Amino acid sequence: MAVIIPCYQEALTIGKVIADFRRELPDARIYVYDNNCTDGTGEIAAKAGAVVRREKRQGKGYVVAAMFDQIQEDILVMVDGDDTYEAGHVHKLLEPILRGDADMTVATRLTSHGQGSFRPMHVAGNQMVCGIINWMFKSSVNDIFSGYRAFTRDAARQIPITSRGFDVETELTLQALYRGQVIQELPAPYRARPEGSFSKLNTFSDGFLVLLRLFLILKSYKPLTFFGSISIALAVPGLLIGLLPVYDFITDPNHFVHRVPSAILAASLVMLAFFSLGVGLILNSINLRLLEVEKLVTRR
Repeated sequence: MAVIIPCYQEALTIGKVIADFRRELPDARIYVYDNNCTDGTGEIAAKAGAVVRREKRQGKGYVVAAMFDQIQEDILVMVDGDDTYEAGHVHKLLEPILRGDADMTVATRLTSHGQGSFRPMHVAGNQMVCGIINWMFKSSVNDIFSGYRAFTRDAARQIPITSRGFDVETELTLQALYRGQVIQELPAPYRARPEGSFSKLNTFSDGFLVLLRLFLILKSYKPLTFFGSISIALAVPGLLIGLLPVYDFITDPNHFVHRVPSAILAASLVMLAFFSLGVGLILNSINLRLLEVEKLVTRR
């Protein structure tokens, strides 16, 4: 078993995080990934007994990708190094994994958190993104941004990480859902950062990256949903606008259409709707074939 901790400027808290997880999981190997820290995080982690590795590419997504590529233990526990998560909760996270009931478990923070744990708009943004994901995948995700998770090694190996920054948690969940992995969420306490520690998350720029990641994965992995929605959005106004020229044609004694621009617009919208639906069907068929190939390659 491995505890993997991505870190950027966490000198104030990393020693305590390592000690807490060493107490809870004495047989686990603890890895700290130093993402170009300049405050001595890596040195403190090494003195605390962790295996320290450096990821020179700046960004949490790069760190998580390196972790999944390099760590070989059968079970992985990923936690942030800011001491906002309870180490004692790790046993609840591991229970479904050890029983074989889940491929990934997630500590959800929204039911029990300290005052000041979240910035303004973060909870609302989290709920909005979860709503979109649950609509996309018919799932019941409650906390998409949690950094406290456990995985089986096989589950982690199947997830390709393309994110660079804090949108990586969103990608972890989306990729797992797309591949049919079983995700279980377990409520966990969430503390505010200790005084002197600061979050590296930018509400607006990182929020934009999360929404962009949602858009790209929806387009790439759920093309029928994506292009089908566009098709409906085009077809409905097209048909409504088309009612006027059709009414002209039916009621005019010479069957003359008086609203020619409306007829052209309606026809164009309906044609684009059918084109979008066709693109979605083709890409969906390709996606299914690629998923089959991926499963065969993984099995081999």
